[in-house]
Amino acid sequence: MNLDAPRVLVLNAAYEVLGLASIKRAVLLVLGGGAEMVSESGLYLNTPSTRIPVPSVVRLKRMVRRRPGRVPLNRRNVLRRDRYTCQYCGQKGGELTVDHVLPKSRGGKSTWDNLVAACRSCNLRKGDRTPEEAGMRLLRPPKPPRVPLFLLDLKEVPPDWRPFVEGLLG
Repeated sequence: MNLDAPRVLVLNAAYEVLGLASIKRAVLLVLGGGAEMVSESGLYLNTPSTRIPVPSVVRLKRMVRRRPGRVPLNRRNVLRRDRYTCQYCGQKGGELTVDHVLPKSRGGKSTWDNLVAACRSCNLRKGDRTPEEAGMRLLRPPKPPRVPLFLLDLKEVPPDWRPFVEGLLG
């Protein structure tokens, strides 16, 4: 079991989703009194003298405020938002780049509304033009993510997380 893998859902004191923590971090939070275990994973950490249940969901005892919609804008998060799919041709995976829909040379900014995942071929084909000028169409218009991006990477949401993330999945 990889103790550093982000596998534990972290909630603030009001049961709002904050993100994921590693098993190690979650166990330390619970043992240190900073969080309580809401749900167990069914796994255990065994030491010579004790058996520690591994949490699946923890709730912080103090309120942590996070501004809504403040997902860091970076390459990895643009690719995650677009589900690792070229927004021009639909190719999944491969060598993806981030394209400025309105090119930077023409005043395009690096914002959620102007960046999309693009395969190398489509990015080269589009060049320094808008999609319309290049005769290309976007699969969907870019916009800031509404869902915490870590949820998009999950193949399946664990059942004990559902009460907390159901409204976020849209």
